[in-house]
Amino acid sequence: MKTAISVKVQPRARMQSVEEIGPGEYKVRVLSPPEKGEANRELLRLLADYLEVPPSRLKIVGGLKSRQKLISLE
Repeated sequence: MKTAISVKVQPRARMQSVEEIGPGEYKVRVLSPPEKGEANRELLRLLADYLEVPPSRLKIVGGLKSRQKLISLE
């Protein structure tokens, strides 16, 4: 079963954090810059830790180069 969650990403933040702002909506602060996919990789790693799932179960399905992303959770 797949679930989609909406994530707003803040790259180059001072601290890493994951904050649930609503049902299925999160704000994630990452240290990495939005270059060469670094912020996206860090986003998936942080979100996987927060949701207690393996990173392989998460996939960015929308907004790959945007701060607003749609992530599929399998």
